[in-house]
Amino acid sequence: MTKNISHKKGFVFKSYEAPDLSPFEKLFDIFKELITHTSGDFDEAIDWLRELDKEYKLTTSEYTIDDFIEDLKKKGYIREEIDPDGNGAIAITSKTERAIRQQALDQIFGKIKRSGQGNHKSKSPGIGDEHTGDFRNYQFGDALDKVSITESLKNAQINHGISDFSISEEDLVVEETLHKSQMSTVLMIDISHSMILYGEDRITPAKKVAMALAELITTRYPKDTLDILVFGNDAWQIEIKDLPYLKVGPYHTNTVAGLQLAMDLLRRKRNTNKQIFMITDGKPSCLRLPDGEYYKNSNGLDKHIVNKCYATAQQARRLHIPITTFMIAQDPYLMQFVREFTYANQGKAFYTGLKGLGEMIFEDYETNRKKRIRG
Repeated sequence: MTKNISHKKGFVFKSYEAPDLSPFEKLFDIFKELITHTSGDFDEAIDWLRELDKEYKLTTSEYTIDDFIEDLKKKGYIREEIDPDGNGAIAITSKTERAIRQQALDQIFGKIKRSGQGNHKSKSPGIGDEHTGDFRNYQFGDALDKVSITESLKNAQINHGISDFSISEEDLVVEETLHKSQMSTVLMIDISHSMILYGEDRITPAKKVAMALAELITTRYPKDTLDILVFGNDAWQIEIKDLPYLKVGPYHTNTVAGLQLAMDLLRRKRNTNKQIFMITDGKPSCLRLPDGEYYKNSNGLDKHIVNKCYATAQQARRLHIPITTFMIAQDPYLMQFVREFTYANQGKAFYTGLKGLGEMIFEDYETNRKKRIRG
């Protein structure tokens, strides 16, 4: 039986019967969800866990929340440290961070098995290293190791007969293969104040998507690269390990700064295939001026800011860097901005709420589609 659990901070959880899980594992699944919502605050996560326990009887007298905390310590999921004020505190470890990323991957992208090869198929067949099952006639210049011996002998028998067997160039066939390419991706996450406005927590799903994408790439596509940056008044790069602790700030939205940093990061990559994924819910409302001051305007779409966004999108296009925008707001005038922005870059755009955000990013990354959206 499934129950929705809602609380004042907007958290929504589900309790479920899982008889095959140990008491620790049942609580650990809920704890990982809570620690993501609390941006890594262990004490707050445990407070929420105790409240849930009171309401839904998650523990028994044989295994309590305190027993669970002791197991977290023994298993290396938490550690004791000294906070900036000199007081003792408990923090999660890198082992927990990895567990959170894996849970996000399972929740958003489904159970994806680890793959030994991590590459994306290009759209053009040719001399490559993945077999397609399709054949074509041999052409001068084809590598001999690409010739299908079985199919070529079959042609020779059909064309010349078995009794007087011979094989000619016309009998040779080559199996089509696909090149495998490596991908460099920059994921941009909007952390402006609007990501927690209107009673909707938008930053937590964005964090989950980033963690899941990071786990996907490191396990399934280890040759690919993923850089993650956040943007508010400015833009800065963060590490994968920082994602559980990510919070929204009192920021405007400097989309241009995010895009410029993303392009700088991708310029350093050797991969020929590069892309930017941008998760945002708001309009661009900020620019950093040459003198270091900020130009801000939250009233409507500021023409100066918008035009700078379009110019930056065109710059990325000239660098052959497509931008895919995941717009988690439905305002018609903002959607029009995204359409114009996408046209300037010749990239792609998805207009969505939070539901299905992860699945769309996963599908777009997996298929590496080249569809062009022109508004």
